[in-house]
Amino acid sequence: MFAGLPLFPTSLVGSYAQPEWLIDRKKLAGRFPPRVRARELWRVAPEFLDEAQDDATLLAIRDQERAGLDVITDGEMRRESYSNRFATALEGVDIDNPGTALDRSGHPNPVPRVVGKVKRRHAVEARDVRFLRANTDRTIKITVPGPFTMSQQAQNDFYESDEELAVDYAAAVNEEIRDLFAAGADIVQIDEPYMQARPEKARQYGLKALARALDGIEGETALHICFGYAAIIHERPSGYSFLPELADTAVKAVSIETAQSNLDCSVLAKLAGKTIILGVLDLSTHEVETPEIVAGRIRRALPHVAPEKLMIAPDCGLKYLPRAVAFGKMKAMAEGAAIVRAEQGGSS
Repeated sequence: MFAGLPLFPTSLVGSYAQPEWLIDRKKLAGRFPPRVRARELWRVAPEFLDEAQDDATLLAIRDQERAGLDVITDGEMRRESYSNRFATALEGVDIDNPGTALDRSGHPNPVPRVVGKVKRRHAVEARDVRFLRANTDRTIKITVPGPFTMSQQAQNDFYESDEELAVDYAAAVNEEIRDLFAAGADIVQIDEPYMQARPEKARQYGLKALARALDGIEGETALHICFGYAAIIHERPSGYSFLPELADTAVKAVSIETAQSNLDCSVLAKLAGKTIILGVLDLSTHEVETPEIVAGRIRRALPHVAPEKLMIAPDCGLKYLPRAVAFGKMKAMAEGAAIVRAEQGGSS
């Protein structure tokens, strides 16, 4: 996964802070991440929105480059949430008459209502990858919502079981991943936060859905599993309810958070053979970490993960942070990684 990259390469999990001129950040922060479309969040008229989102993506790319990140994302500037842009583009889903499902905090939330067989109509994020590839010469990563998480963020009015629904979501994700690599992605990350939130169901059929999503995929893949956005989910358990189960999956890297939860990093030894994308930025606070604090969080993992198997990232997406804070944390992350890289004798 790290071909051509320095020791302890740095990357965002996916999202970066969207500009206030693009999206109403107060409205965004005042609700749970949307599962159906939330066009009312955008400040730009529909006829100018694509161009505005492209411009915001360029800002996100340049900020990542200026901060010194090694792997660049599009910042998810075009998304109202990490999952709804893809989930609402699929066939078999009624987004005009939404259903209801409980979010991970137990609150009801409007969600896509599944009324037919879930299929992918067309590539959803391929243009995002092409735009990203055209505007940076660094390694690039794109994220796609995971099939298990999407199955938990929907009202199933068609399938006999949620397992069947998850497997069809997985088939759509598999098709999308193939197109994302074809469009130029170096790394494709699947976001599966609900594997942590609902571990029993994840064991029952989430792993099966993940295997279907990765079937025949040869590119570099990652999976993000977390406790939820710190701005929304405030309490953190001391450990993951679902993590060692990923050791035998086909995914090549696992993205986890360790900063806010002060995670006991010994659990990482149970993912031997996987690359660990190590979350080292606490997103529950607007205080910008010093590079030395970041370095200390990286060092905590070294007894349990080989240095060449570590990528450095925030705990989760930076979407809900003020832009200045997001940039400061990102820069501190890159500088902290450089400290430990020098200690390990790695090249910059």
